[in-house]
Amino acid sequence: MRPLTDAATLAARLGDPGWVVVDCRFRLDAPEAGEAAWREGHIPGAVYAHLERDLSGPVTAASGRHPLPAPGPLMARLGAWGIGPGTTVVAYDDAGGAFAARLWWLLRWLGHRRVAVLDGGLAAWLAAGGGLARDRGAVRPCRFEGRPGGMPTVDAEAVRAGGWCLVDARAPERYRGEEEPIDPVAGHIPGAVNLPFTGNLDRAGRFLPPAALARRFAALGAAPQRVVHYCGSGVTACHNLLAMELAGLAGARLYPGSWSEWIRDPARAVARGPAP
Repeated sequence: MRPLTDAATLAARLGDPGWVVVDCRFRLDAPEAGEAAWREGHIPGAVYAHLERDLSGPVTAASGRHPLPAPGPLMARLGAWGIGPGTTVVAYDDAGGAFAARLWWLLRWLGHRRVAVLDGGLAAWLAAGGGLARDRGAVRPCRFEGRPGGMPTVDAEAVRAGGWCLVDARAPERYRGEEEPIDPVAGHIPGAVNLPFTGNLDRAGRFLPPAALARRFAALGAAPQRVVHYCGSGVTACHNLLAMELAGLAGARLYPGSWSEWIRDPARAVARGPAP
C-alpha cells in the first residue's frame, strides 16, 4: 500500500468496517493537548493515539524520550482500536505528518503494510470539505497479530561502530547545537548530516512529489540500506523514512533511541556546528 492517502479517498471509505482512522495529534510542550483537541473535534470515527501512552514504551535511565513500545502492549492497543490483520489504517495529525508517521512506522515494523498517512493531515481534510465529530464512534475490538522486524533498526552501539550514512531529522539550529529546547545536551551525532523532516513538505504541508523526494535523498550518496535516520527521540525520523519510501528508496533504518538516548552516555561523542 502506498504510504500516503488523500482526503477524497478517506471520505469515500468513512464508515467502512475494514478501515480505521487514527488521530495522532500531539504537542511535545503540552502532552495532553492532542487528546483535548481530539475531544473537541476529529475526523468522524477516528480513535486517538497518544504518543507517550500508546506509541512509546516506558522511559528508563538509559533510553531516549520515546522508546519503542513493547510489541505485546502495542498489539493489544491496536486490537482495541479495531485494527486486525486485514484492516486499512489511516493516520493523521496537524503537524505535517510528524506524529502520524510514527504510527505508520510502528505498524510497518510489526509487519502490517495496510497503513497510510493522510497527506496534509487535518487541514487537508477540512479544506476538502470534511466534517468533524466529537463522539468516538463505533469501535470493533479485534485481535492484532504481528511480529517486530518489518522495518530495520539499529542501536547506539551499531551507530557508534560506524559505517552508516547518518541523517538527523531535527531543525538546523538543533543540529548545529545553537539551540536545544528539549534535551539537556545540544549538538548532533558525529558524522551525521542534517535533513530536517520539514524539507519533505511543500508550503501547504503536503509531501513533495516522489521525484523531488528521490532527489533529496539520493544526494546522500548512499544505498538506502546504509542510511540510518534519527531525530530527538525517534519520532520525526519516521517522517524521513516515510519520505524515502515514497521516493522508492525503501530499506533505510531507524535509530529509535535517537539523540535523547545518545546523550545519556557521556562517553558518546557529540559534534556541534554545521559540519558532520
